[in-house]
Amino acid sequence: MIGALLAQAPALLAQTPGTPTGPEFGKASPLGLAIILLLLVGTILLVRSMNRHLKNLPPTFEPEHPEPDQEADEGTEHGITRRTDAGPGDSANGG
Repeated sequence: MIGALLAQAPALLAQTPGTPTGPEFGKASPLGLAIILLLLVGTILLVRSMNRHLKNLPPTFEPEHPEPDQEADEGTEHGITRRTDAGPGDSANGG
């Protein structure tokens, strides 16, 4: 049974499929054009929004006062830092 199928395989593969060349072949519907235009408008709006958000970012992300971070980086115990600018009601002073 499989042998008979394999014997006919070259004949089946040699057939050329019918090309769809009817009167409606290759025509797109107006709905497709509307969808493409909506996607294009959405993409333009997303790019404009992204550019506005990028303009609001600071030029650098380095902190203004890196001293507390440097204390933690220089080997303080488990990252505990002393705060010198803490007020009397601040929880860092224990008050």
